[in-house]
Amino acid sequence: MDLRALPSVDRLLADAAPLIDGHGRATVTDALRAELARIRNDRPDPLPDTAAILTAAAAALTAQAQSNLRPVLNLTGTVLHTNLGRALLADAAIDAATAAMRAPAALEFDLDTGGRGERDSHLRALLCELTGAEDATVVNNNAAAVLIVLNTLALGREVVVSRGELIEIGGAFRMPAIMEQAGCKLREVGTTNRTHTKDYRDAIGPDTGLLMKVHTSNYRIEGFTKEVLAPELAEIAHQVGLPLVNDLGSGTLVDLRRWGLAPEPTVADAVAEGADVVTFSGDKLLGGPQAGFIVGRRDIIARINRNPLKRALRLDKMRIAATEATLRLYRDPDRLAERLPTLRMLSRPEAEIRAQAERLAPQVAAALGCQVRVTPCQSQIGSGALPTKTIPSAALALTPDPEGLAAHLRVLQTPIIGRIHDGALILDLRCLTDDAALLDALT
Repeated sequence: MDLRALPSVDRLLADAAPLIDGHGRATVTDALRAELARIRNDRPDPLPDTAAILTAAAAALTAQAQSNLRPVLNLTGTVLHTNLGRALLADAAIDAATAAMRAPAALEFDLDTGGRGERDSHLRALLCELTGAEDATVVNNNAAAVLIVLNTLALGREVVVSRGELIEIGGAFRMPAIMEQAGCKLREVGTTNRTHTKDYRDAIGPDTGLLMKVHTSNYRIEGFTKEVLAPELAEIAHQVGLPLVNDLGSGTLVDLRRWGLAPEPTVADAVAEGADVVTFSGDKLLGGPQAGFIVGRRDIIARINRNPLKRALRLDKMRIAATEATLRLYRDPDRLAERLPTLRMLSRPEAEIRAQAERLAPQVAAALGCQVRVTPCQSQIGSGALPTKTIPSAALALTPDPEGLAAHLRVLQTPIIGRIHDGALILDLRCLTDDAALLDALT
């Protein structure tokens, strides 16, 4: 074998015009050199010709150019899957974000006066209209919302909260840790399963900054339990001149029972119950981009906006545009499920999903060469919303070798993500609104 027979890099570049057009001359040169080095190391017999070397380099360049943040098919059965990006945006939100990216926007420019504007002004009126709050502001996620609220209202002071509400959510986010970072002192009251009004009253002292209620959205304590409801807690706080902060976590702007889903506290309910500040997320049940909303008393919101942290936690123009478009959809609740992907997927009838599974089962079996059966299953909302409530759905159960099948589906051009349960790879079809998306991914 004579390695000197291999074509030179210059010779290969002469035939690599399409690759150079797509990837750039320097990148293609590096890929060709890497492929030649591999050949010299492996010493295949016979040596590949120019066409084979270019083909191998093209494959390497294509893989290298592929984004790590790849679109996937979410067939896990968790609609708001944190690891898969939570809520899908409505078309109106996507269009608004795209428009904001393509051109300068009046983000902090007042078109009426020609002077400096305020970026919160694009969302304030909508949030107040939809929640009944006096004022509103927004930061980049709900953890940031809690952080800046605590730092503004209780820096160096005590925050009184029930021991049963000291939550931990994904990524080791713990409420006590957020309080510590905000410069507050945690004052736990009650026990894990039972907290009374007397516990709060006894804890209030000269160092108390606020009372806090945290919606335990990602777990439930059942049995011998007692909690102090928000209206009672608001009364206790206001009797001594303290603010009540209610962190709803996921947060929803509409009564989900309208679409046959289990009820979840709405933001308007929390405001009406007397909370001075309510915090909630944008990319969970609300169905918008990642954001943390803060609504409540006008004087408190003004203090929060003066906090230097606000600039560090603010939203950019794309997310503000997408958020505004999403909030506008809530003005027309009759068509909300039709326009908002999160609600559309959550409210899909079980019979519709099962019919889809029956259609797809033989085609998936043929494409993968495995056994596929239709099976009932339970979907969940995800991201901490209604953790004990599931939604009847239908799935494709793939066997044998579920681990191998799952690994194969993850390396497709469009990866397909399911879950393994009872010896089968389960592909819950609740989030698959288009048959072709699955079949195209498999081919």
